[in-house]
Amino acid sequence: MEGIEQRAELFLAGVPSYIWDGLSLPVPVEDIADSYLGLLVRDVEDLATAPGAPELNAGQSLSGLLLPDRGEIWVNAHEAEEWPPRRRFTIAHELGHWQLHRHGGHGVYCRSSAVDSDADDSTSLAGPEHEANAFAAALLMPATLIREQYATCGKDFARLCETFASSGAAMGRRLHAVI
Repeated sequence: MEGIEQRAELFLAGVPSYIWDGLSLPVPVEDIADSYLGLLVRDVEDLATAPGAPELNAGQSLSGLLLPDRGEIWVNAHEAEEWPPRRRFTIAHELGHWQLHRHGGHGVYCRSSAVDSDADDSTSLAGPEHEANAFAAALLMPATLIREQYATCGKDFARLCETFASSGAAMGRRLHAVI
C-alpha cells in the first residue's frame, strides 16, 4: 500500500493552493473533487437509479459511485446526512477510484461494505476497493499532518477525529498505519 500512499501524497501536492494550502484541516475533499478535478458531487436518495447500477441483493445498498463519463460522484444521501465523516470518506474513496481505476469511462459502484471507514482493516475487500480505501485514508489524513497533529494535540484521540473530520475507526487505523 506504500505506492497508494505516495500516489495520494503526489495528488495532494498537485492541488492548487487556492483550493487547499496543504496545512489547513480538515482536507476539503469536496472542493478538491469539484474545483480541482471538475467532478460534481451529488447526494442522491437512491443510487440504484444510476446508469448501469448493479442489481443489489436484499439488505445491500450503495454508499457511493463514480460515473467518470459524466464527471460525477454520487453519495448515498441517507448515509451522508446521518454520518458526515462517512460522506467525506465515500467522496475520497471515489476519488481513489478516479485516480487509480477509471478505465474506459465505466462506472464504479461501491457497496456500503466496500466503502466502510468503520470496517475492520478492509483487507478482505477486493484489490481495487482496498486500494480506494487506502487512497481515501491517505487523502483525508495525510501522514505528515497526522504525525504533526498527534504531537500537537497531546495524543487526544477525540480531538484528532474532530480536526480531521474522521470517524474513530478510520482514525484508529490511520494512526496505526503512520505512527
